[in-house]
Amino acid sequence: MRPSDGSDDTAKVVADLVNAVYAVAEEGMWPEGATRTSASEIAELARAGRLFVASLGDRIVGCVKVVQLDARVAEFGMLAADPEVRGAGIGRALVRFAEAHAARLGSEIMQLEVIQPRDFEHASKVFLSQWYPRMGYVPVRTDGPEVMYPELVPLLAVPCDVVVYHKRLG
Repeated sequence: MRPSDGSDDTAKVVADLVNAVYAVAEEGMWPEGATRTSASEIAELARAGRLFVASLGDRIVGCVKVVQLDARVAEFGMLAADPEVRGAGIGRALVRFAEAHAARLGSEIMQLEVIQPRDFEHASKVFLSQWYPRMGYVPVRTDGPEVMYPELVPLLAVPCDVVVYHKRLG
């Protein structure tokens, strides 16, 4: 695990990875062709020290964004692991890294958000709703995106909810 260097090449690789992973993980939730991020957003996050990558040798195989929300709470997001190495523990290692990083910054709680369709079960979201609790995350609230991210509502292809999870650190 290491901070992303923010170079153009790295930013493109990470953006492509995130977009490929989220295209499957959120298929049917957004209009066809929608992307999760861009190379410029990735480069900006890297320059701000908020984006970290996992590598196997020279190959980037995962990433996670970590943001300090306030003195007590940090949040991770944009978690992505290369499907070619799925099952190797990359996702879990990225979550653990994010938690340790947040704890070093003084955070007591790690937060994450999962957007999920309201009217049907999405296999990836069902998996996450079981995976995060196994790592100690507890759902603390569910809101519609109109409450948390009103700017996303017109972009969604289906009605969704945002589930907020917390885990106490340390």
